[in-house]
Amino acid sequence: MTNPLLKVDNVGIHFGGLKAVSGFDITLNEGELVGLIGPNGAGKTTSFNMLTGVYKPTEGTIIFDGKATKNLLPHQVTKLGISRTFQNIRLFKELSVLDNVKVANHSLAKHSMFSAIFRLPSFFVGEEKMTEESIAFLKIFGLDQYKDELSKNLPYGMQRRLEIARALAAGPKLLLLDEPAAGMNPQETRELMDLISLVRKKFNLTILLIEHDMALVMGICERIYVLDHGQLIASGTPEEVQNDPKVIQAYLGEEVEDSC
Repeated sequence: MTNPLLKVDNVGIHFGGLKAVSGFDITLNEGELVGLIGPNGAGKTTSFNMLTGVYKPTEGTIIFDGKATKNLLPHQVTKLGISRTFQNIRLFKELSVLDNVKVANHSLAKHSMFSAIFRLPSFFVGEEKMTEESIAFLKIFGLDQYKDELSKNLPYGMQRRLEIARALAAGPKLLLLDEPAAGMNPQETRELMDLISLVRKKFNLTILLIEHDMALVMGICERIYVLDHGQLIASGTPEEVQNDPKVIQAYLGEEVEDSC
């Protein structure tokens, strides 16, 4: 049996006397598309921040692709192969659409700082390659025609797409999507579902998805983990999670009688 791509064991984080997340255990196998759901304040984004090095866990272990990441900085985690989007869009708003993607692509640059400073041929070859690759990412998301537009001028739904394109340009093995459909209308959400499925297959990605849109989560995720008050309360297939009394109680705030 192959080792999982991501193994999170008993991870937690305290802010002073507050336990934000505790006993967080998840396993992701290569190629899976998994959801992480829960009510507001459940600890979902905090968990993402621990997985990407933004927060250092106060307990537990995180193993990605056979390497411990608990003490790594965000750029080191990215270099290992974990990339993410954010709940609140964090584009470089004064940069062009193309340059937003090239920023992420630079993490894979082969030319050295020396060649960049002295404008050696290898620098120009590398820059041209990055431009071509970045435009290819934009084409996947239908954004190539806007490559010279400032990112702040894009409609909201396109900004969401651009953020995912930028995350992909970093060359991840694991893509973390933090509420990618937030603020989108139903049609944009349906299109996003198709895009997520497309990029997963095209780039052989493993995806962990935070989302409040249950139609999106239940429609594309193979497995789902549920957080409430910083603790995992359920996991399983979409059908299993939908019918779990603890999940229903967490969302509706009422006890559900077990019919068994």
